Amino acid sequence: MHKTPLLDQLESGPWPSFVTDLKRAAAKKPQTADLLGLLERSYVDKITHWKHGGIVGVLGYGSGIIGRYTDLPDEFPGCEHFHTIRVNHPSAWMYTTKALRELMDIWDEHGSSVLNMHGSTGDIIFLGTRTEELEPCFAKLTEKGWDLGGSGSAFRSPSCCIGPARCEWAMYDTLEACYELTQEFQFDLHRPSYPYKYKLKLSGCPNDCVAAVARADCSVIGVWKDDIRIDQSAVQAYAGGELKPRGGATKYDKLDIQKDVVELCPTQCMSWDGKTLKINNRECNHCMHCINLMPQALRPGTERGAAFLLGSHAPILEGAQLSWVIVPFMEMEKPFDNLKELMSNIAEWWSEHGKNRERVGELILRLGMRSLLEAIGVEPAPQQVRIPRANPFFFWYQSDFDAEAKGRRYDTRQGFVR
Repeated sequence: MHKTPLLDQLESGPWPSFVTDLKRAAAKKPQTADLLGLLERSYVDKITHWKHGGIVGVLGYGSGIIGRYTDLPDEFPGCEHFHTIRVNHPSAWMYTTKALRELMDIWDEHGSSVLNMHGSTGDIIFLGTRTEELEPCFAKLTEKGWDLGGSGSAFRSPSCCIGPARCEWAMYDTLEACYELTQEFQFDLHRPSYPYKYKLKLSGCPNDCVAAVARADCSVIGVWKDDIRIDQSAVQAYAGGELKPRGGATKYDKLDIQKDVVELCPTQCMSWDGKTLKINNRECNHCMHCINLMPQALRPGTERGAAFLLGSHAPILEGAQLSWVIVPFMEMEKPFDNLKELMSNIAEWWSEHGKNRERVGELILRLGMRSLLEAIGVEPAPQQVRIPRANPFFFWYQSDFDAEAKGRRYDTRQGFVR
């Protein structure tokens, strides 16, 4: 075992440390022992000792495995190869203990025993194996019904929230949709053919528990189309303290309807006269705040589906951005043919016009929303406007043109100036 005085300091605090876990694995895995030594060396030298080593994979697959190598293979032979394997996760990350034990046994046999549950896309991340172990590990995974996830410029493994399996707010079956789309886009997932990565996340309601609007190029978020259902007697019970806010999941015993609900509504579409709660549903943006506070009094409408959003990503060219609405409301019934067709049309437009390593949201910013909508056959809708113009109504008069002809410059704040 390598001496790791700097890493040892990370075990001295009050919180659990990854160093302790790595040392436990290192007791039986030379690879992991060398990993600790390599990390200690990086702390001492204040530079990373990992290098880009090219592409590795398994037969027939172009993605799912990320090559990792160290520039100090003689000193740390266990990290000479330290590849990452992405394993496609089940919908909503629901496992049986039997399935988890199978995964752990496979990784103990063929890898470093270090793993991440889960990566930011959603995959199970096996961290650290040698090139010669890739095919045997893959064979064992497929024998048990597992598949590789996505990596590189490919369709990444879709992920979703728990949906109707355990959540009363689910507007559609996120689990079934995630499975259907994973099966539909197998070629794009395993054989990278896009300009850059393309992530899909599915949330069952506007609470967006998988943060799809910020973490996925394509976000499918459950919504309802009709009015919020109100039980006025239950509203009064919340106001009187008979019912606890958030189903009791708060330290507050009593809800102030005016201050906690009405005044915190982002669109100010609610009113409360002490007896009756009214909602102007035309102004409601479905943020779920009022429903989350009073789940026994307010329920989403019954006409349910999903909003389709596009374009979010972390800072690259244009900086971090959230997805914006492409289709405000779409039906979400198995086999989700409308969603599959829409996604295929977007991928075709992006593949034709996108530059290398340009996310689909960046392409929209470069070519404009009109170009996308015309290509995919979607009608413009008010919900697609992310940021309205500062001055949408601007009128020119003949006197303005005459002044401009005389060389006067127009200033938006002062009018024509010398």
